[in-house]
Amino acid sequence: MRLIGLAVILTLGLILEPLAVEPQTASKVPRIGWLGNMAPPPPAVNQLDGFLQGLHELGYVEGQNVVIEYRWAEGRLDRLPALAQELARLRVDVMMVAGVQGYDAAKRASGTTPIVVAACDPLDHLVGSIAHPAGNATGITCISSELATKRLELLKDVAPKVIRVGALYNPGDVNKPLELRQLQTTAAAVGMRIEPFEVRDAAGFDPAFAAMRRGRMQAIITLADPLMNFHRARIATLAAEHRLPAIYGFREYVDAGGLMSYGASLSETFRRAASHIDKILKGARPGDLPVEQPTKFELVINLKTAKALGLPIPQTLLQRADQVIQ
Repeated sequence: MRLIGLAVILTLGLILEPLAVEPQTASKVPRIGWLGNMAPPPPAVNQLDGFLQGLHELGYVEGQNVVIEYRWAEGRLDRLPALAQELARLRVDVMMVAGVQGYDAAKRASGTTPIVVAACDPLDHLVGSIAHPAGNATGITCISSELATKRLELLKDVAPKVIRVGALYNPGDVNKPLELRQLQTTAAAVGMRIEPFEVRDAAGFDPAFAAMRRGRMQAIITLADPLMNFHRARIATLAAEHRLPAIYGFREYVDAGGLMSYGASLSETFRRAASHIDKILKGARPGDLPVEQPTKFELVINLKTAKALGLPIPQTLLQRADQVIQ
């Protein structure tokens, strides 16, 4: 009887063992694909810092209950398609991308992998509808173009005599021609004239600034995209060398030596994007997650740059600034 009982126990053990293992297999650690336009840290990448903070607030600890597969374009946007394909081959559960170029690369690499995109212009043409995105993508928008009037007014505050403003933009970003037209309309209403200067790659900045000098531009405004963001220090240096007051969309330009910025916080934008990632990992469809707009805008002024340009910053403007860099 003891032998029969032992045989029954062993048989039940063999039957139940797969049932005990099954929950461990089902609870696999999710993997996020990070398709970055910047270079890997160091130096610090505010977008990544904000994203990791957002994940941490939602209970994710990298290396414990989530894995992040990083791919960095290091400013070479032409590398994005190949990097996105690498992430698709790894079968990540969701991709976090930035800008139109990152979104296009991710979409072409995989038609099924959910995508969360952070881009600074209306995303209707990317995701179908802000309230009800189509397909497998959702995201966060910085609504940069809608802040054009405010930026030009701020530029006028520090350089009241400015009329001719050079706009640096990348025509390879499909959003930028539209944003440029909006900016030109806005400028006319405040007594300014916008002259466009194209920059398609890293080699284009010096010729663009030389053309601005020939055209007697009195100030510059940058239409932000991944190419401009990566080369922000170069832009700030050239603006200083040509003694051109400049206003930008993100504080990262001012941290790099630029004069002034007004726009959404990139760190905060990517922190909030982590919430979309979390919902998708828990089973939500990207198309059911509305595209979010920024809630935090910041005005940052670099007093050191202002002094080098001989520009007195009005005290009223300094009092309104979220940060003044001495």
